[in-house]
Amino acid sequence: MSDYLCIAPDVKLGPGVQLSKFINLYGCEVGDNTKIGAFVEIQKNAKIGKNCKISSHTFICEGVTIEDNVFVGHGVTFINDSYPRATTLNGEPQTEKDWTVEPTLVKKGASIGSGATILANITIGENALIGAGSVVTRDVPANTIVVGNPARVLRAIDGAEMAR
Repeated sequence: MSDYLCIAPDVKLGPGVQLSKFINLYGCEVGDNTKIGAFVEIQKNAKIGKNCKISSHTFICEGVTIEDNVFVGHGVTFINDSYPRATTLNGEPQTEKDWTVEPTLVKKGASIGSGATILANITIGENALIGAGSVVTRDVPANTIVVGNPARVLRAIDGAEMAR
């Protein structure tokens, strides 16, 4: 199986982590009992909590923190730069010193539907649910469902739905 994994020596994996084939992890932390699907990349300085499920084809960039018990659907993309550029003002290729990582926080128990895009400087509240294909451009309150492009609050999540 190691022939199909690219895991840098600086990756911190908690006990019980399950890794699918064809993943790329470097400089990140993954908490206990978390499942990582195929074709997932998790970059340096990203942190994934315990008991999470990160579905296939997801990209988690530097600056993203995902707390415990979070579900991330297939093909979710996180962004860490609000104004990306390939070059500096003088036309030179950008390096890490030419920009600042913008953080994203996904709080405990949140669920992110397949195909969602999460922009930089966003906090997704506890138990929030992001609809499939949504583009999250601003903070999401706890215990709410957001959908669309840009994602807007659809409604609050009631207690019975959280117990599922």
